[in-house]
Amino acid sequence: MKPEIHPEYYPAARVNCSCGNSWVTGSTTTEINVNICSQCHPFYTGEQRIVDSVGRVERFVRRLESRQSAAARQQIEAEVRQEAEAAARRARARGDDPEAAAAEVMSRLEAEVEVEAEAEA
Repeated sequence: MKPEIHPEYYPAARVNCSCGNSWVTGSTTTEINVNICSQCHPFYTGEQRIVDSVGRVERFVRRLESRQSAAARQQIEAEVRQEAEAAARRARARGDDPEAAAAEVMSRLEAEVEVEAEAEA
């Protein structure tokens, strides 16, 4: 071996995992930080934990929220349609114009959908 070209070896280097587990090993650095180990990896634990590395979890959560918001939007639209029908029935009972009542409810629906779309963006 050539002298003075090899890195220094530390026989008691500490490895720290993001789950809190740590152990001692040999390395060329004194401390090693890892995101996952055998104590927290789903293959070894049998359970799934979400470990955020490079924003993957955030992207997944955003996709999940967008799917949920689409379902929520459909639910809101159904509720508004029911409300519009009820308003039309009440208007007919009073002798008012049901078309105007339905238009008012639909304008409120469009405003709610626009607010949700802006919140998602």
